Amino acid sequence: MKTTPFTDLHIALGAKMHEFAGYNMPVEYSGITVEHLAVCRGAGVFDVSHMGEFRVAGPAALDFLQRVTSNDASALAVGKAQYSCFPNERGGIVDDIVVYRCGDDEYLIVVNAANIDKDWDWCMAHNAAGARLENASDRTGQLAVQGPAARGIMQRLTPVDLAAIPYYAFATGAFAGCRDVIISNTGYTGAGGFELYFRPEDGRRIWEALFEAGRPEGILPAGLGARDTLRLEMGYCLYGNDIDDTTSPLEAGLGWITKFTDGKDFVCRAGLERQKREGVARRLCAFELTERGIPRRGYTIADRDGRAVGTVTSGTMSPLMKKGIGLGYVPTEYAAAGTALNILIRDKPVAAQVVKLPFRPRP
Repeated sequence: MKTTPFTDLHIALGAKMHEFAGYNMPVEYSGITVEHLAVCRGAGVFDVSHMGEFRVAGPAALDFLQRVTSNDASALAVGKAQYSCFPNERGGIVDDIVVYRCGDDEYLIVVNAANIDKDWDWCMAHNAAGARLENASDRTGQLAVQGPAARGIMQRLTPVDLAAIPYYAFATGAFAGCRDVIISNTGYTGAGGFELYFRPEDGRRIWEALFEAGRPEGILPAGLGARDTLRLEMGYCLYGNDIDDTTSPLEAGLGWITKFTDGKDFVCRAGLERQKREGVARRLCAFELTERGIPRRGYTIADRDGRAVGTVTSGTMSPLMKKGIGLGYVPTEYAAAGTALNILIRDKPVAAQVVKLPFRPRP
């Protein structure tokens, strides 16, 4: 299995390790619920160095991005980031991504770990514009410092004014004595905080500085288990579960990152425009159980008469709300908030109700 700059530290801390996207990654340290609540109420640190990073540069960089991404990259100012996706020729999603504009003709694309090779091949195959592409994944480390106490802890380690970085914006500067660190007001938890991008050789220094600075707040290392429960409480999609090559962004509730701007001829634009015009037959909905139970991926979603209408794509017991929550695709007529459903758990119908996202309010 591949490792990150922090693998030895995770093992030394007694983390429960597991293979994820080919990497030996920590699932939990002190427990998923403990780590989840620490992020909601204080601060936690996630090793996300397994994520992929592609650099795009040159005069054709914007043309390339406008062709391969669904969002309007021309709207990005330097220092801003944008959630987007790579649509395929059938209107499905190759991957969901974040695009950073680092300079006039310089961009960074952050992709999911399991899709690095697939995404790189996709980008190379669709680079008719002739942009300069570089796969910098192996030369980039990443930590997500998340939670309401994250900014105060991190401010002790950098001269960059973190309060001046709005949501989905970033700055580059010194951090924990390391130069050229990207400090991004983004994350996958909905609890506030920042993501750091740095040279892998600076990783241990940054890790140790964060835990020393955050000692008064009780900062904790957090694993992939808590990252998953936190993102689900916010209703954030997980690639491979809630979105994939067969799901369109409009079906997944991601119409807001699908921009039909004049002059933006992106992959499958015509097909997605048709979906927007005619409507979609199914939608990703959020539901919570109104009886005891834990929904899991693959469970059947049924209507109150017992007819199967969909499948759970993500589900868990919410550590914060102490109730079963989940996401799943259902026919559009079943996706409205308040719709009564059943989730079949061990073939037993458990009552559920469609709700609006997020499950947990953003701080």
